[in-house]
Amino acid sequence: MAIYLTKESKVLVQGMTGGEGMKHTRRMLAAGTNVVGGVNPRKAGATVDFDERTVPVFGTVAEGIHATGADVTVAFVPPAFAKAAVVEAADAGIGLAVVITEGIPVHDSVAFTTYAKEKGTRIIGPNCPGLITPGQSNAGIIPADITKPGRIGLVSKSGTLTYQLMYELRDIGFSTCVGIGGDPVMGTTHIDCLAAFQDDPDTELIVLIGEIGGDAEERAAAYVREHVTKPVVGYIAGFTAPEGRTMGHAGAIVSGSSGTAQAKKEALEAAGVRVGGTPTETAKLVLARLEEQRSVTHG
Repeated sequence: MAIYLTKESKVLVQGMTGGEGMKHTRRMLAAGTNVVGGVNPRKAGATVDFDERTVPVFGTVAEGIHATGADVTVAFVPPAFAKAAVVEAADAGIGLAVVITEGIPVHDSVAFTTYAKEKGTRIIGPNCPGLITPGQSNAGIIPADITKPGRIGLVSKSGTLTYQLMYELRDIGFSTCVGIGGDPVMGTTHIDCLAAFQDDPDTELIVLIGEIGGDAEERAAAYVREHVTKPVVGYIAGFTAPEGRTMGHAGAIVSGSSGTAQAKKEALEAAGVRVGGTPTETAKLVLARLEEQRSVTHG
């Protein structure tokens, strides 16, 4: 099992014929992803050869869905075209749209995340690395060869920390890793992923990676307290951030004590989440928690 993405998922790539789209489509195919088509209105009817796989290009998402039964799209489009790309995908009835693009104007993100929700399309991102179900499918830019299938679910605002935790815990492996992005507006939240992992029978433990700024992690802590029975281990990026400085992600804005790493850590710990001080310490907490869980189960 997994959340949102499995080997059955049929993936379109909007912007497949561009430089980034070509590079990452090749990597997704190598990871076993069932990429069934690209979308580019100017190259409709063409095909692109990726090693041993020939992928057709469609003029619209709707045409791609009609021809292939696609249920996922990954958008590698410039910021100015991202809103139109997501609206088109939502209008076509796609179930999941993974928006890799960074630098999208906030008002565009607000518009297309709201529209997609109304249409029943789940958005991952924007400004995210996508998601991977190791051994099954990879939609986005997460490296596929740094971990293996397993029983840890991971949800993260940070792409880099997603990769680091995947690598640190590679001997245990992951059910699904979801990079939700660090912009102020996002389609899928920590809470959405917590709910999905809680319901996934093959996820034994959940890792939640947050960062300074906003209150998403505090809201996630409240959700864990009320609804999550599986063990959760957390990490907050930004403990060493200087006060009053805007950090890398557009969403990392701290005002007063609200949004600080310490405030988030305390909120999570109050909900029973163990929080590591570094990514390596976080990985050790995961191993310890799994050991405890298994000794209780088999004890």
